[in-house]
Parts: sequence; structure tokens; C-alpha cells
Amino acid sequence: MKFLVIYPLRIYVMDDSWFFSILDLNYDKMLKKILLILLVFLAFNGYAQNDNISLVSWNIRDFGQTKSSEELDEITEIVRDVDIIAIQEVVAGYGGAQAVAKLTDILNRKGSKWDYVISNPTHSSKYVTERYAFIWKTKHIKIKNRGRLVKELDSLIDREPFLLDFYLSEKKFTILNFHSRPFDKDPESEIKALTNYITNSSNSALLIAGDFNVDEKKEVFDTLKSNGFNASISNQKTTLKKACTQNEYLNHPIDNIFYSRGINKLKSKVIDFVNVCDNLDKARKLSDHLPVYLKFSIE
Repeated sequence: MKFLVIYPLRIYVMDDSWFFSILDLNYDKMLKKILLILLVFLAFNGYAQNDNISLVSWNIRDFGQTKSSEELDEITEIVRDVDIIAIQEVVAGYGGAQAVAKLTDILNRKGSKWDYVISNPTHSSKYVTERYAFIWKTKHIKIKNRGRLVKELDSLIDREPFLLDFYLSEKKFTILNFHSRPFDKDPESEIKALTNYITNSSNSALLIAGDFNVDEKKEVFDTLKSNGFNASISNQKTTLKKACTQNEYLNHPIDNIFYSRGINKLKSKVIDFVNVCDNLDKARKLSDHLPVYLKFSIE
């Protein structure tokens, strides 16, 4: 931890490992030296912060032409401060890719430079197929390819996941974007297939972001956890009811971000943009899911 202490004639800059003071400054030179030290301090602190990455995973229901410009702007305000956004349930047909492009354009007008990748439609039946998308800030995070649907899981998972490698300087990490079957159509079998694929892969720093339609406490995740993966959140509901009951609008804890060895969790939460029951109807026009947030570093 670093902190700066300024006295009238002395300046101390301290953290866990270093300490120095500037004594007997004359008033004519004090301001310049203060500014110089502040710039060095902020530059050092900013460099350290660049090693941290924030990721949001969000099932944005029916993400396509049904989303108005106002709703896209509201979505932007919810996610604009993160580094990477993983989106599930992008419409496979007309409007899905356009909505991702529009969202990225709005983000680009908020101050940071963003780019996006959208998957091909999943190899699913007509009313099940969808796309996945990633949107990310390009200042520090790079890609070297446009990602791929995991064809090895095509026959085992209705909406086979979308995998993309990211690079922070020379550090590589991979995010797998996943949307399982509904809870009443055996999502457990898909999670088992996904787990088998992951545990036989060589990715050392891997995150699985998505809507699993299963609570992370269920037994089906035990094998994944025994292979070094952890859930970002636990006992936190991520879906919205259609109507409030007893002043409660949250429903099921089924969205999550799992992270492997090589990933250090710094902070996680569910981003609740509803807050009170009176906002529920408007919130559900954006999605019936809440975003899951994870801030992490790479070993």
C-alpha cells in the first residue's frame, strides 16, 4: 500500500518497502517538487493497476434489434468501467451483430477505445442457436486471433462455447464464453462435457464466463473445482423475477465466472442495477439476468 503525506516543509512518500523525505524546501520550489513527486507517484501507481483486469459476464436477454438506443446507452453505463465484457444470448439472426457493434460504438464515445469480436451462430436448432460476443478496452489488452467456437463440444452442448485468447503485455489468458441449456433440459450433462474438455486442455490461465443454469454449489461442479477452478461468486442470485414478491426481485444464482490456477481473484460481485422493486419492469427490458463482475490479476 502506498500513501503520500505532505507537511508544510516536508514531503513523505511511503509504502511497504520504501520511504524518503524532502526537507527544508523553500516556498519558491515547493510547488514544482510536489507536482513532480505526485506525477512519479501516480505513474508508478498506474503501472501497477494496469496488471489488474476487470471482467463482466452478462446474459443480455435477446440481445439484438429489440434493444433501443436508450437501452443500449443504459447497458453502456453499467459496464463502461470494466476492461472486458463477455456477452451471452446475442441474437443469431438479423440484429445481433448490429447490436454488439452499436454497443461498442457507444462505449467508444465514452472516453476509452474498445473493440469487439462476435462468434458465428452456434450449431444449434433454430430456436436455440445464438452468438457470443466479447468487447474489450484496447489500451492494454490485445488479441492475436478472432476466437473460435469449440467444435469439439458441438455434439455434446447445444450452444457450444466461444473461446478467445487475450494478452496483457506478454501474459496470455483465455476466456471461454458459455450459455448452457435451461435448468429443465439437463444442463448438468453439458457442464460435465465442458469440464472434461477443460481438464484435458493445456490452458494455464483460463476463465469460464457464462450462464450455467445451475448453482455453483451443486455437485456437478465438484470435478471442475477439484482441478483448481474456483467460482467468483457464491450464494448470490443473478436472475430477476417477473414480479416482486415480498419486496424481493432476485431469483436464481446461476451465472458465474470460474477461474483457474494462475488467476488471482481480487474482487467479485453481482452488479445489481435494479436496486428496488419499482425499477424491476424497466430493468427487465435490458435483461432478466444481472452481470457478474470479477477483478483479477495473472500470475
